[in-house]
Amino acid sequence: MTNPRSDIRQSDIRRHDTPPAGASIAYGRPHQDGAVLDLFTSWAHRTPHAPALIDGEQTLSYAELDALASEFAAVLADRVRPGDLVGLCLDHSAALVAATVAVARLGAVHLPLGPRPGERRLQAVAEQLRPACLVGDPALLPPSHRDGLHRPLTAPGAAGAVAAFAADRAAGVRIPAGTLYTVLTSGSTGTPKAVAVTESALGAMLQWYRELTGLGPGDRHSLLIGVAFDPHLMELWATLTSGAALVVAPDAVRWDPTALTDWWRTAGITVGVLPTPLAEPVLDRPWPAGLALRHLCVGGDRLRRAPGPDVTATVHNAYGPAEATVVTTVHSMAPGADHGAGAPPIGRPIPGAVVLVTDEDGRPVPHGHAGELRIGGRGLAIGYLDAELTARRFVSAPDEIEGTDRVYRSGDRVLMRPDGVVEFLGRLDDQVKVSGVRIEPAEVEAALERDPRVRRAAVVARPGTAGGAHLLAFVQPAPEEPAPAAADLLDAVRPWLPEQAVPGTLRLVDTFPLDANGKIDRAALLKAEDAGRPAGPAPETAATATERTVLRLCHELLGRTDLEPADNFLDSGGTSVTAARLLTALEDAYGVRLRAPLLLRQPDLRAIARLIDERLTSAATG
Repeated sequence: MTNPRSDIRQSDIRRHDTPPAGASIAYGRPHQDGAVLDLFTSWAHRTPHAPALIDGEQTLSYAELDALASEFAAVLADRVRPGDLVGLCLDHSAALVAATVAVARLGAVHLPLGPRPGERRLQAVAEQLRPACLVGDPALLPPSHRDGLHRPLTAPGAAGAVAAFAADRAAGVRIPAGTLYTVLTSGSTGTPKAVAVTESALGAMLQWYRELTGLGPGDRHSLLIGVAFDPHLMELWATLTSGAALVVAPDAVRWDPTALTDWWRTAGITVGVLPTPLAEPVLDRPWPAGLALRHLCVGGDRLRRAPGPDVTATVHNAYGPAEATVVTTVHSMAPGADHGAGAPPIGRPIPGAVVLVTDEDGRPVPHGHAGELRIGGRGLAIGYLDAELTARRFVSAPDEIEGTDRVYRSGDRVLMRPDGVVEFLGRLDDQVKVSGVRIEPAEVEAALERDPRVRRAAVVARPGTAGGAHLLAFVQPAPEEPAPAAADLLDAVRPWLPEQAVPGTLRLVDTFPLDANGKIDRAALLKAEDAGRPAGPAPETAATATERTVLRLCHELLGRTDLEPADNFLDSGGTSVTAARLLTALEDAYGVRLRAPLLLRQPDLRAIARLIDERLTSAATG
């Protein structure tokens, strides 16, 4: 597999800053190359005493982080070769950051998995990608690494973690030369797809991001995005290559918009990144006073509202798949301006990127016509760690395109305005966004069908009234097995899937409706499901007005009208994102501010309503 960016000529990109008249083609301005590891090392030598990482009361200077990374590298050095895959099952911490630097220092390939990737999902990664080393809690590791050599790690955030080396040193999947990291995206075969990205592609994107935000010494950048989500790497490396300080976000701020903005203020955050589902509740509220935040980059889902005139930070609506190194296009909205009431566009290509909108045959369509977004240029990934899949999604560029020989078929439906600005319209295929994470329903179906009690599964996404989508699973039980309970099937599938991919609702069906082509008619399934649902939460099931409000809000957020006061929020399909939105909605309705951990500890929706009433009574008598 070759690097598709090796023949990019700067003159080609520079010559086409303005696209040909009428064609939906846009070129970013000439990019600048940027190093990654060498820039961090340079800052460690130039400003050894400057803060590099702040995690609560713990602060590591650039020299201390550099030394810790060297210690980690020494632990791995005799067992990890250049080009080997190293998976990090760690949460945001000094240990995670130091391990990331250490893997790069060894010339190995970093695979960020997060602290709880799911037992079966991690086992599938171990079996198919065969990483040389997994770093994390040994109790959570698959047998291939649980039974091998372990070396303990000592660093803040590494309590109990080990570097676990595969018991069998057989060669793993071939990783293309030059790969710096690989991330997993949802796959239709039931197995996550691993995307290989080079240091040069990441370095060019980071150079753009540092220029965009002015990130440099004295700045504080948040470390908040989920570890397995590729914008996390932009947060981490952009900060460490700029001489700024990386500040670890407490868990509570990922659930609670008010806690988030309070933390921005107390931590002195000047530049940050938010997933769209968390950014929207923040932008829906009055902008807090006293923030040092200058730039806020938002991405991961369609942004449905622009910042209001009270927002004092520049908000960047960024778009980009992992296959194009985090960010491909951006639309920047300056503070204090009127940006309109509709959904902001996803903007123009960043430096070095080439974007085009095509018809089904891959030909560019005229301005204003909808089509598939295809992406080429400097940020294009090498491909997947699967040659056949790479050949299907990374295809030859049309003859009239300069500056790139291949393009990635994004599967996203967009249109390009005459001024070259791109507007996002939706997905062309079945892939959906749930809480900002791309989910392939077929992957969820394959995970369900691994259960011997399941003969066949179909997963459908229903648009939520509060934005995003909710997954519904329809399962045909295996005839030779006892009929399973829906809750048992959901519990069994959780280890295979990320949190966002676990369906909020599961229905058992005897048969599936079929369309004219003999395929499962998913639209008919959804229509039948909606016809059988009550129009709203039954008032008689709620004992108080507060319970009725809680039921109504959960109905809107979870897309469930069959909820009862005795239902549990998480078991009913609640996630970290919907919990954050519920907290905001309850505060708007009652002026009562709850913290996410307290809300999630409640056994059912009735207890949440009772908690609200207790707070209201306490406020009235106090």
